[in-house]
Amino acid sequence: MPLTSYVPYHMADKKTCDTVTSILLRVDTSEGISGWGEVCPIPHYLPAYAEGVRPALEYLAPVIIGADPIGPEALMSRVDSWLQGHAYAKSALDLALWDITGKVAKLPLYALLGGRQMARIPLYHSITCIAPDEMAVIAREAQADGMTQFQVKLGADINWEADVARLRLVREAVGMGPLVYGDWNCAASRLDATRVGKAVAAYDIMLEQPCATLEECAAVRAATGLPMKIDENAHDTASLLRAYDLGCMDAVALKLSKSGGLSAVRRLRDLCLHLGPQMCIEDTWGSDVTTGAILHLAASTPSSRIMNTCDLSGYVTPRLDTHTPNRNSGHIAPPEAPGIGVNPDAERLGQPAAIIS
Repeated sequence: MPLTSYVPYHMADKKTCDTVTSILLRVDTSEGISGWGEVCPIPHYLPAYAEGVRPALEYLAPVIIGADPIGPEALMSRVDSWLQGHAYAKSALDLALWDITGKVAKLPLYALLGGRQMARIPLYHSITCIAPDEMAVIAREAQADGMTQFQVKLGADINWEADVARLRLVREAVGMGPLVYGDWNCAASRLDATRVGKAVAAYDIMLEQPCATLEECAAVRAATGLPMKIDENAHDTASLLRAYDLGCMDAVALKLSKSGGLSAVRRLRDLCLHLGPQMCIEDTWGSDVTTGAILHLAASTPSSRIMNTCDLSGYVTPRLDTHTPNRNSGHIAPPEAPGIGVNPDAERLGQPAAIIS
């Protein structure tokens, strides 16, 4: 189904997230319990596309149909042996299996992912890359609603001086103290990212994934002295260990569809508890099912290690379940119902695009 952003969402390298396709998956069991999954790839963002989900699941049908859905890791191990890669398609399936497992256990997922360690999880507010003064207005409005963490999208106009102005004006708008970080989504050159970093060094700024490789990101961090968050390049154990060795992973974005779902990201979460970076637990895009899943994993993570999460469903329309949590004073809490705790409105979804049986 199409999800439309409340405002066009501009990122570096001329990427725009406006109306994108989200795939909703329902897995039905012979016991009459159903689980929901969701995946919503942003075009041109990661090795993923919405049209690839259905054929991947059809290919996996011999492994999935008739299998025991309880304890998702066991079935997902068989899925990985049957089909290598395609983590984004597997993510929707993994979420649905966790949803079923939680419903069978009659427990919200956070109870199965480590137990609830946070009553409310801090959010960040992502600011689309437009004119610097307009971005400052958005930041000020979000701060008035209780937000204290701001992701400033950079690079849409390939103008490093404009990116300096974006970071400077947002910092001035929210004052010193709140977390402000600039995100190029891999599209900056090492030179431009370094120039921007040095120009804003006095403004207490963090940089997010400026360049396409971990080695370039590490070089920018070394040249600027600014802390860095890794996103696109952090997707499995090997990439996290490499970023750690290079010294450029002060913070990291753990995303469900980037790694293959809750099963995979939980393992990465536990590795990060050992390695030490602050974590943003989220996904690329999505609505209420995806948001519910990431909130459960975030809530089961020690509060000292969570930097923030994202209420993806708050950025898009339509909402699939209007009874699920919304942001409140810069924080959000996971659903309390068993499983993911999200029940999409059948009328909003319409007829299924495919039935695999």
